[in-house]
Amino acid sequence: MATKKIDDVFSIASIDPAKFSESFREFAEKGAAQTKEAYAKMKEAAEDASKTVEATLESAQAGSVELGLKAIEALRTNAENSLSHMEALLGVKSVAELFELQTAFLRKQAEVVVEQAKGLQETSKKVAEKVSAPGKSAAEKAMKSFKTV
Repeated sequence: MATKKIDDVFSIASIDPAKFSESFREFAEKGAAQTKEAYAKMKEAAEDASKTVEATLESAQAGSVELGLKAIEALRTNAENSLSHMEALLGVKSVAELFELQTAFLRKQAEVVVEQAKGLQETSKKVAEKVSAPGKSAAEKAMKSFKTV
């Protein structure tokens, strides 16, 4: 049977409590400093995220207004064209003239609709870029901070 030899039973009493409390204090201070630093970083990240969301929502709101105005403009143009066409149809004197007016109206309306679709597409693209810009810059900033760490 192997026994462990203990030189002095009271050797544990020779540990200096001042050294123990000093090392414990250093450990606690280091932990508190790291916690404060982590909290500051987390707070900054939360504030940045909040600003990003706010900027994104503002861009989305402005963009939806812009798209809405563009759509209203298209509807107004189409309504005015249709009313003008109806007035022209009231003055028709023959079936041939009716077909001629109708064909010209449809051709013109198709061209107008294509132009309106292009305008809405361009506006939508600009709005999408504006809405995604804050998130994109926040992501780039986050990636830079990861690279420096």
